[in-house]
Amino acid sequence: MTALVIAEHDNHALKPSTLNTVAAAAACGGEVHVLVAGRECATAAQAAAQVAGVTKVLHADAPYLGDGLAENHAAQVLAVAKQYTHLLAPATAFGKNLMPRVAALLDVAQISDVIHVLSADTFDRPIYAGNAIATVQSADAIKVITVRTTGFDPVAASGGSAAVESLPAVADTGLSSLVGRETTKSERPELTAAKIIVSGGRGLGSKENFDAVMTPLADKLGAAMGASRAAVDAGYAPNDWQVGQTGKIVAPQHYVAVGISGAIQHLAGMKDSKVIVAINKDEEAPIFGVADYGLVADLFTAVPEMVKQI
Repeated sequence: MTALVIAEHDNHALKPSTLNTVAAAAACGGEVHVLVAGRECATAAQAAAQVAGVTKVLHADAPYLGDGLAENHAAQVLAVAKQYTHLLAPATAFGKNLMPRVAALLDVAQISDVIHVLSADTFDRPIYAGNAIATVQSADAIKVITVRTTGFDPVAASGGSAAVESLPAVADTGLSSLVGRETTKSERPELTAAKIIVSGGRGLGSKENFDAVMTPLADKLGAAMGASRAAVDAGYAPNDWQVGQTGKIVAPQHYVAVGISGAIQHLAGMKDSKVIVAINKDEEAPIFGVADYGLVADLFTAVPEMVKQI
């Protein structure tokens, strides 16, 4: 029994989500191999070889694999899929784009958003916005799995000594091409990997208020910035800051929710945070139901005072 992790990377370094996925693969039992497919991605393949618990790295290199397009990546996965009992990828935009195509081409049912591995064929996954946990057992010969990274502690990025095996790259499917990519550069930690997140909601009232109140707090704490869907929809914050069921799933050490009422959609994305602090003037706000510390106060007074005290 051997599991294959499809690595998420930028052709130079592994994304942290890959380390969480390796942890899930190890829990399935047996050996763990990693597929690194990309363009001039030998550095990423060597990094994968150093990951604790990995016994082999498959390295496929071609210009048309460099953009992470699901069509070409799926073809590369299928070229080796029959050798494995489990195929795993993180439940990020990358994995959610790739793995349904792999599952369909293999004619198996995908097991999505796994948070616990109970045995080689049985897994837990959240349903109903995380309000219930479904235990799923699969009889498929090859299990195609996406891993909710917040459910697994990452393995060590060093300490391994896996062999790197070069694979022939599959032919370009020609089904899609990358027209352009707009990336946001920030000195702040990446939202899904941050240890501290400060997140603002509709209670801030405007983009100007959001920036004036939340930015000093994030700067003081060295935190990533997040937002509720309501705040994003209102234009207070960019889309990639959205935390929730339709945004990013996070589980930092500390999560500070400011002016967020706590709709189910938002709670589904952050309630696994280790320590949750909520600031809201409505003492009946649902966010207080999951908060470890709650402050019923006017955020426009409370947050600047917090910044002064830090």
